[in-house]
Amino acid sequence: MPFSPLLHSGILLKRYKRFLADVRLDDGREMTVHCPNTGSMKGCAEPGSSVWVRLEQKTGRKLPGSWELVETPLGGLACIHSARANKVVAAALAQDLITPLVGYRVVRPEVRLPGGESRFDFLLSDPGECVVEVKSVTMAVGAGGGAFPDAVSLRGQKHLRELTSLAANGRRACLLFCVMHSGIEWVRPADEIDPEYGRLLRQAVAQGVEVIAWSVVPSPHGLEVAGQLPVEI
Repeated sequence: MPFSPLLHSGILLKRYKRFLADVRLDDGREMTVHCPNTGSMKGCAEPGSSVWVRLEQKTGRKLPGSWELVETPLGGLACIHSARANKVVAAALAQDLITPLVGYRVVRPEVRLPGGESRFDFLLSDPGECVVEVKSVTMAVGAGGGAFPDAVSLRGQKHLRELTSLAANGRRACLLFCVMHSGIEWVRPADEIDPEYGRLLRQAVAQGVEVIAWSVVPSPHGLEVAGQLPVEI
């Protein structure tokens, strides 16, 4: 999935008010860009880090562009644009690149199931059905590891409870960690940040929820689906 238009490189000055970031581009221009990530961005928002931004001139747009990539303190590039995870997973599903989820002829995004409270990222069907929830992982924890979430996630806890209920009632349910960090080689729950999420994740696995992690390697040119990673529950 190539970036279009091409990204511009620079230095992060600061991230603030969750959705704003000040950057200095390599050509000397300083500007405020959109930060498309609502999480804490732990390990991905250190002032002075090398960053890449997408600049666009659009009518009615208040900011000149969006922050896309960062070089993290532990090494490697991370894509901090969390919405990219669903887009690259959709493309990977269409090309049968996520092997545990191949064989479905219909892929529907953003589906609310009858009687459910949450809207899940994908419903795969024909033959059968599989509910898929995607979580973007960018927090590195050392030794090649990555963890989710990077802040207490009540929404993530809610998704796990609903996935667990689906699996307990005989439906196929899958949690997909989309790892958008070139330095992460395996994934675990971030119990030190959100112990309830870790507890619910293990409960979900015990009830039959499938938990898989897939590597998506970022570069200034685009995002490349790289393959499955181990998950340590």
